Amino acid sequence: MTTTQSAATTLASTPTKLPLAGKVALVTGGSRGIGAGIVQRLVRDGAAVVFTYAGSKDRADALVAELTAGDGRVLAIEADSGDVDAVKRAVQRTREAFGRLDILVNNAAIARTGQLVDASADDIERTLAVNVRGPVVATQEALRHMERGGRIINIGSINSEYVPFPGASLYALSKGALSGFTHGLARELGARGITINNIQPGPVDTDMNPADGPNGAWLTGQIAVQRFGHTREVAGLVAYLAGDDGAYVTGADLRIDGGFAA
Repeated sequence: MTTTQSAATTLASTPTKLPLAGKVALVTGGSRGIGAGIVQRLVRDGAAVVFTYAGSKDRADALVAELTAGDGRVLAIEADSGDVDAVKRAVQRTREAFGRLDILVNNAAIARTGQLVDASADDIERTLAVNVRGPVVATQEALRHMERGGRIINIGSINSEYVPFPGASLYALSKGALSGFTHGLARELGARGITINNIQPGPVDTDMNPADGPNGAWLTGQIAVQRFGHTREVAGLVAYLAGDDGAYVTGADLRIDGGFAA
């Protein structure tokens, strides 16, 4: 065997360390859509992942079965992100299950659309409870356990900057609050070696907003690349921010919208 062949054989037989091996992540709202894509990617990159769900138990169980069949370490927890105590318990159960918490992805959200004059007090309260208070409480609890190198990743929306249709004022308000929270907290966490960033997806093809749905054609026409995004693309940005390569990015609003707001 030549020296070149020997070196090639050695490289081929050397196991490659996964980028998030040894890390533990909590993803809120991870049973479907963008959240499920994030869970799948983090597990693929070697992290142990806990995810919450509110009303999709069958999907949550199916996702756990899929990922554990591939030797992933995954746990699903039923927790309403609008319930402060449930959010706190989810963080605590993550610690109990895997001994630490390195990555928090605040993904759970709701979108109640319609004219503001028609919004009920419950519409307003529920939107702010799930989309704003839930991420704040989850972050507060996670920071009690995170060490240097921790990552907080908020899933915001391009609608915090750009809303080309009526009826989304409450949703835009809540996602704008998440952006401001990210900017402010980055200053608190920098010295601790913990980053926080806000990903702002544009239209993404999910069961809640399908590319072939009633608004799909109009939305596609507003996107520079002329297509909806894929959940795996958003998950790829999450994985970048969660890994070592994202260590110098913090306090940022990161668009992933195909030029929707260009």
